[in-house]
Amino acid sequence: MFGWGGKPRSRFGIWLDQKGISQEWVSKQTKISRNTISKIASNKEYSPNLNTIKKIMKAIKEIDPRVKSDDFFDL
Repeated sequence: MFGWGGKPRSRFGIWLDQKGISQEWVSKQTKISRNTISKIASNKEYSPNLNTIKKIMKAIKEIDPRVKSDDFFDL
């Protein structure tokens, strides 16, 4: 699936785009490298480890407490 600007996006990347949230913000909030966040947002085949998922979910629940990890990740 392609997001804004025609670049490939995962479900997580599409959500970030729709909410206007930068990958840089997620990186700073989670202390996960910008490169890893980019990979998670653009590669729907990439599967982050559980610790990474927990950090991401904690950060994005600040924005939308209703989101669940299975909205973005296949666990």
